[in-house]
Amino acid sequence: MVAHTELPAQVPNEKILNQDQIARCSDAKSFGHARPDIEDAVYVQNGAAIPIQNGGKVIPVADGKPERKARHHKEEECSLFVAFFTFVSYGVLLLVGYIKEFFNPPSTKEKNREGYVPLYIGFESFYTRNVYRRIQDCWNRAICSVPGAYIDLLERYSPDYGWTMKLTGKVIKCINVGSYNYLGFAENVGQCHDDSEKALKQHGISSCSPRLELGTGTLHRQLETLVSEFLGVEDAITFGMGYATNVLNLPSLLGPGCLVLSDEFNHASLILGLRLSGATVKVFRHNDSEDLERKLREAIILGHPRTRRPWKKAMIVVEGIYSMEGTICDLPNFIRIKKKYKTYLYVDEAHSIGALGPNGGGVVDYYGVDPKEVDIQMGTFTKSFGAAGGYIAGSKELINHLRVHSHAQTYGVSMSPPVAQQIITAMSTIMGRNGNDEGRRRILQLSRNVKYFRQRLRQKGFIVYGHDDSPVVPMILYLIPKISMFVRELTKRGVAGVGVGFPATRITGGRMRFCLSAAHTKEMLDKILEEVDEVGHLCSAHYSSIPKSKEPIEW
Repeated sequence: MVAHTELPAQVPNEKILNQDQIARCSDAKSFGHARPDIEDAVYVQNGAAIPIQNGGKVIPVADGKPERKARHHKEEECSLFVAFFTFVSYGVLLLVGYIKEFFNPPSTKEKNREGYVPLYIGFESFYTRNVYRRIQDCWNRAICSVPGAYIDLLERYSPDYGWTMKLTGKVIKCINVGSYNYLGFAENVGQCHDDSEKALKQHGISSCSPRLELGTGTLHRQLETLVSEFLGVEDAITFGMGYATNVLNLPSLLGPGCLVLSDEFNHASLILGLRLSGATVKVFRHNDSEDLERKLREAIILGHPRTRRPWKKAMIVVEGIYSMEGTICDLPNFIRIKKKYKTYLYVDEAHSIGALGPNGGGVVDYYGVDPKEVDIQMGTFTKSFGAAGGYIAGSKELINHLRVHSHAQTYGVSMSPPVAQQIITAMSTIMGRNGNDEGRRRILQLSRNVKYFRQRLRQKGFIVYGHDDSPVVPMILYLIPKISMFVRELTKRGVAGVGVGFPATRITGGRMRFCLSAAHTKEMLDKILEEVDEVGHLCSAHYSSIPKSKEPIEW
């Protein structure tokens, strides 16, 4: 039986956006504005004025006229010509695979298991054998260094056409644009490293116990207090694994008879958690508030599909930054909808916490909304904090419920003390509690890097997805041979990036994904852009048809 609780049905009046903000959010083409009472304290991101919360240094706006920030934009579409040859390339690979396995069937039978159905059958294993195997050297690459601004890759080769991989003993030093190291805290020197080392000597490497038994220590309590202060909420709870934060907590909040509206590009951990909860899930188009409202209204009117009874509760589940698309969620419109229909809002800030907003507070900070407007804030410490684990933040009632009913609290081992200390030091740096501006410098450095890199890629003629402030930069390649060629050629040239294709994306959505960091310098970015442009010419990947600006782009 799934335990779940009814959260407060309505948000108190003092927590609701004022009528002027609601009116602006109701328009699908509305724009964000700074609050008039703090016009002099703004942060410029994507040319927009964003209020700085919790104090902070004032950053002037250019010419005193900040541009408005669009929340909706349309990506450049794939042409029919390119789409045709993309499907043909996959079709050829699959056809060759079927012909080969018709004459030489793969052996899937286990020894001494007569009468058993083979474990590994189906299209997934066929696709792995005949598509992924041929280019598997482009993924799961072994490293032998900290995944910081630079990374050391162990060179590999395959003597049997991709069935096995062997090391050559050579180390390739590359600029790292494949790791989620947004604020550059993945480092083995500095304050974070020193504090984690002290925590290791003082508290050991693990408590070897769940939080509800003997796994709660002083560092865990200190971390949860710090997270709640950082996010501006009442309380927070932390977990040792980011993926499990979604998977093991959603079933504690939802159950059969509940309705969930989920973005079509939500992460696999959210999808699995919703499936385990037993709730009815309806998927809306990516970041489309109009489609969300239409499906939510219809579901509320019709009720449960079998009984036609009212839903026990309804919840909207979205992400702050989508790690494959590079888009930022339309949070103000989602808040408007959740208030209008009295639903709950669950925001996964795994990629946005630390990487967005003037204070690094994620998408909530980015739009300057009240943190209490989001019922459940979830995030991970694996991206911007260079650590591991995740958190859920919100009201005290919510957190107290999870402390008792969360499967991660009952069965999962608690966070390692050195990892908790790494997060505490990194978060304290972002909040400016270490007596210097290092945290703000990293936030601004990341923002400058993102704008410069995205604009230069577009200027060179590549199709780039996502919002201009997103540190996840997908560059569309479409064809799977071009994905493998890009990964291999960039590695030879000293750049480590990530190629992504079907089934992680749609068939016509193959891409290179660059993850930018505050640890990158302008010289590093120029080196990456030079090599990407050269490889792009080798494989004819300049697909963009938008006119290119010849104006120099400043960093």
